[in-house]
Amino acid sequence: MQSRVKWVEGMSFLGQSASGHSIVMDGNGGSTAPSPMEMVLMAAGGCSSVDVVDGLKMADQKVSGCEATLSAERREQAPRYFTHVNIHFTVTGKAVDHQVVERVVADSLEKYCSVCLMLSNGDVEVTHSVEVVEE
Repeated sequence: MQSRVKWVEGMSFLGQSASGHSIVMDGNGGSTAPSPMEMVLMAAGGCSSVDVVDGLKMADQKVSGCEATLSAERREQAPRYFTHVNIHFTVTGKAVDHQVVERVVADSLEKYCSVCLMLSNGDVEVTHSVEVVEE
């Protein structure tokens, strides 16, 4: 896998993926575009959401929605990496089994989600919570 990041101007950078997609990043803490750390947080949510939706479909759950809300704490001094990330999953559907959702989410964060596993293999505590909403 490859990508490249090109400085545009000021503290704006253009990230380009090998698959042909681009995204602007802002080194000023996200004033004009997502910051690189916000991108990491979104990547964790996106990666784990893919696992959760796929796992729930494989478990024959009637899921119509899945939203991951992430919150993170960072070190005060440089390097300001994450120390804790919580992912709250809200799953919507018909007769969705809460225990199945819990298992699928735990499996994602402990076995399958590359981004979350990469974070938790360092100094980052990754936790989760789950809410099931009946349609």
